[in-house]
Amino acid sequence: MHEAAITEGLVRTLLTEAARHQISSIKQVTVKVGQLKAVEPHALKFCFEMFVEGTIAENAKLIIVHLTPIAICQQCSTKFEVPKFHFRCPQCDSNELKLLQGEELFIESFDV
Repeated sequence: MHEAAITEGLVRTLLTEAARHQISSIKQVTVKVGQLKAVEPHALKFCFEMFVEGTIAENAKLIIVHLTPIAICQQCSTKFEVPKFHFRCPQCDSNELKLLQGEELFIESFDV
């Protein structure tokens, strides 16, 4: 379950930023997760609740925004959403693609 390690890092970053800005309470955290990260949302939420226990984010709501993989074909320049595990251009069938979105994992914002 790699969600525990991922969440530990997210919470560490969250608390560091909150301390840096002298924030005393966090009510909501929005995280963007690319689908290619293979992060299980329920596991991420479970781990989040575990890691924020006893911190200024203890009662914070975790919002997970899923990012669909998007690629651009290097042959014909078609930009498209990548269907599940089908990394071929729908226009020219090339597999020479540049991934533009789908591997991210970051804190987008938090509300105090």
